[in-house]
Amino acid sequence: MQEATGEPAVLWGTAIVGFELRHYRYAAGIEDDIAAVSFSPRKARTALYLSGGLDEYNDLLARLGQYKTGKGCLYLRRVDDVDREVLREIVVRSQRLATSRNGRR
Repeated sequence: MQEATGEPAVLWGTAIVGFELRHYRYAAGIEDDIAAVSFSPRKARTALYLSGGLDEYNDLLARLGQYKTGKGCLYLRRVDDVDREVLREIVVRSQRLATSRNGRR
């Protein structure tokens, strides 16, 4: 993910690793710090947190391999079970979506 984003990994709390951290203002006026893309290695699955809704990735998810989805995240049982090039494209798209929605770059 660091190679795909060109950004260093930053640990959030004890369990989330994020890339390209930025300050974000939601349409409702709420502000927060978020990552363009992040992950959390968990016991059962690795959670991948992406920018935008999961609908933004439908074309890529069709080619990814084994995964499950949650409300706003992608769960991978084993990273080795997915197509790494497709995963890289998902990471790059998430970064691009975060950038375009936050008015940077």
